[in-house]
Amino acid sequence: MAGPSADGIPAPPRARPAGPPVVVSVTPGMSTSIIEPGARLAGRYRLDELVSQTEGASFWKATDETLARLVAVWTFTEGFPRTGDAVRAARATSRIADSRVTQVFDADDAGPTPYVVEEWVVGQSLTDLLKQGPLEPERAAGLVAEAAETLATANATGLFHLNLTPDKLIWSVGGAVKLTGIGVDAALRGIAAEHPARADAQGLGRLLYAALTGHWPGPGRVDLPPAPLVDGVPRRPALVANGVPPRFDELVGRSAFQAPVGPGPVGSSRELAEALADVPRLVPIPVSPAAAPAAPPPERGTSRNTGQMPSTEHRSGGGRGRDRAGRSRDGDGRPPGGGNLVRVLMGAAALIVFIGVVVGAWHFGSAMNDGSGQEGTEAGNTTDDGDGGGSDDEAQITALEPQSAEIITDGDADHADKAGLTIDGDPSTDWSTSTYKGEDFGKLKSGIGVLVDMGGPVELHSADIDVGPGGSDLELRVGDEKSLDALQPVGEASGAAGATTIEPDDPAKGRYVLVWFTDIPQVDGGWRGSINEIELHGKS
Repeated sequence: MAGPSADGIPAPPRARPAGPPVVVSVTPGMSTSIIEPGARLAGRYRLDELVSQTEGASFWKATDETLARLVAVWTFTEGFPRTGDAVRAARATSRIADSRVTQVFDADDAGPTPYVVEEWVVGQSLTDLLKQGPLEPERAAGLVAEAAETLATANATGLFHLNLTPDKLIWSVGGAVKLTGIGVDAALRGIAAEHPARADAQGLGRLLYAALTGHWPGPGRVDLPPAPLVDGVPRRPALVANGVPPRFDELVGRSAFQAPVGPGPVGSSRELAEALADVPRLVPIPVSPAAAPAAPPPERGTSRNTGQMPSTEHRSGGGRGRDRAGRSRDGDGRPPGGGNLVRVLMGAAALIVFIGVVVGAWHFGSAMNDGSGQEGTEAGNTTDDGDGGGSDDEAQITALEPQSAEIITDGDADHADKAGLTIDGDPSTDWSTSTYKGEDFGKLKSGIGVLVDMGGPVELHSADIDVGPGGSDLELRVGDEKSLDALQPVGEASGAAGATTIEPDDPAKGRYVLVWFTDIPQVDGGWRGSINEIELHGKS
């Protein structure tokens, strides 16, 4: 249910059972008047139920007796300093030609009791939807795209929100998006921003983060788990929830965190709306099981590959390189709920299947025991001389600890003193090649790369590489000697930029791992490649 936001500004809620009569006293010293349920404003708006109140403003569920419909009403205490601002903002909001904006029916600050009358919105807020877990990525992006289009229309008239939280974005029972609080929220709270268009773009980016992950990355108290932090900075959505497409992961970084990647920071609601213009508008029914968002995966043993914002572009490479965020996520697409009967039937069916599996396994095991005659297979004393199963193998895969890094090439070693920055755990630092005046490294060398010394033999399963912008061609090589010829290619990525993962077809064994540039992009008037961070995963 959409209710008061955690920061104290009420958002228009959905209908709920009326509580007991409430007497509302205004701020002491301002007025001796009392507003009670049943009071009428302008001879037609009957105040039925106090929903919430904050700093001189009260929010009511009310009835427009002239038109016989539910409405939402703001009232203000005598002397509240921002009453005029709120009424003017409400009047301006009423002129926005977008049905997704909460309609303002009436606003008056000339009488003894100033008020604003709005549409009573009935539906599920984004907070409500996320109680079931993160939304499927396209549904999440489609919902935020609607909000971005709405705010773009409002911004064009000079109105901004400046206080976007998941409670303000509502999927109404009529099957439409509603964005509440435009103009009015900021006026009530006295919120201002030096760059309001950018502030709304950041707010939309936070909503997209929340919709994709079920976690809130913004300031203030919101009824969602906070985004997991690394060194005080939220992790990228793709590393918090499964199946987040690279484009949405990057867009969150460019908007919510104003990351200077890809086309650069998103500076307005219009820019974000255009970035999501091709996203289908799907009904935002949660596709995850009805449970709180799962805790993010634990850190992998080091601070590298933290996934912290600002996000950078994720692009999967050709050949065997692929981006970690390109994997599909599970979800059966069923709407939440389903009734007790359905749950009982499903539970019974699951029990029957379980019993069948147990009985079948027992008969199969008995048959195997009768014919094998091998030791170590008695009940309660099973042994496994093999690898211990796939899940055990996966559990042993961890972030490997490199010992050092150096530059390897068939020419001059560009910025060799910076090689260690690729394994220092800080993605804000980087190593880059020299800036060449032409393609193919200025015809001076065939390639260049970072050679990571693991200190001893390891079994490499994947390499997570945070590559600089522009799109580089990479080759991953592994071996026991430092020479280029002795290091065998095990994977590659084409057009890599941002967080790129290269996984060998089969685990590769060796002491040295080389991330080798075979081509670098044209940037800033020349050709240059760079790496922010390298994290290797496997078994030591």
